[in-house]
Amino acid sequence: MSEDYLSYERMVERALRGVVIEALGQVAESGLSGAHHLYVTFATAFPGVEIPDHLHEKFPEEMTIVLQHQFWDLTLEEDRFYVTLSFNDIRERLVVPYTAIRAFADPSVNFGLQLKFEGDAEMAAPASPEAEAGAAVKEISGPVAAEETTADDGDDKVVTLDAFRKK
Repeated sequence: MSEDYLSYERMVERALRGVVIEALGQVAESGLSGAHHLYVTFATAFPGVEIPDHLHEKFPEEMTIVLQHQFWDLTLEEDRFYVTLSFNDIRERLVVPYTAIRAFADPSVNFGLQLKFEGDAEMAAPASPEAEAGAAVKEISGPVAAEETTADDGDDKVVTLDAFRKK
């Protein structure tokens, strides 16, 4: 096989990340309509991510946030987004660079993306054909931090994005 001088994998990644940014932009501008709700999974230790210390302690590697009923001030900049969510009835401001995003899903329409991000050790590993395409929907096994969380009972929630994939 010949070498890929055109960097198709990077082109696809940029395009997929553009889908996420455009979706967030539409939500920031018009809000969510119907049953839409968004899951955004990101690397919490990635440079530029800003989350409160107590959340970083609970989610040292990865966190999934849910944008549904209770989120405020969703703001997009060229390289990151800002959002305020409620954790145990306390509003917290999060800053997430787009390059820290690992996964994005809107379960209401069976849509999900698995993304690579800069510095990801997986980028150096040989990728499966699905990952090479960049559009694989993958199970997220990490805990979910959602705005609906009302008590810290020690039980982490797990979202399986495979459940939203069309069969």
